[in-house]
Formats: sequence, structure tokens, C-alpha cells
Amino acid sequence: MIKREVMVTNQAGVHTRPASMIVRTAAKFKADFWIQKDGYEINGKSIIGVMTLAAEQGATLTLLFNGADEEDAADAMEQLFAGGFGEVK
Repeated sequence: MIKREVMVTNQAGVHTRPASMIVRTAAKFKADFWIQKDGYEINGKSIIGVMTLAAEQGATLTLLFNGADEEDAADAMEQLFAGGFGEVK
């Protein structure tokens, strides 16, 4: 299992478009993917779950990956967050 901490850097936080990008990226991998925020854990491959996080700019999220391609999945997701989902920071 891989655990990574990321920060939401884009101004609008994890709204509909970034949530969709997270789920689409996660779907490319076989590894299970979970996101934790404030003691709450959701399936990162579920658009409804990701939307319920209401992760605002500056929020710290814990990403958990478990499976054969967990390292690749973790790297891809970390890059997605680091890039601010392509939004202007």
C-alpha cells in the first residue's frame, strides 16, 4: 500500500471538473484508490465520493493506493494535484 499527502492548490478546489479528472485518472489503473480528508474516507474512483469531499484550496488530502500498479497510479495522481488540474493558480 502506498500513502501520499497532497494539497489542493487550484483556487476553486475540487469542484466538478477536477473531480472528474481524478476519477478518470484513477480508472486507468487497477489499483484500489481511496482519499481521506478530515477523518472521512471515500473511494477515489467514485465521482459522487470525490464530490462529497468538498476539498477547498489549501486542503490536505491523503491518497491511498493498493494494487499491482499502485506506484504508477500514485505518481499520476500526485502530478494531477501538483498541476492544479490545469487551472490558473
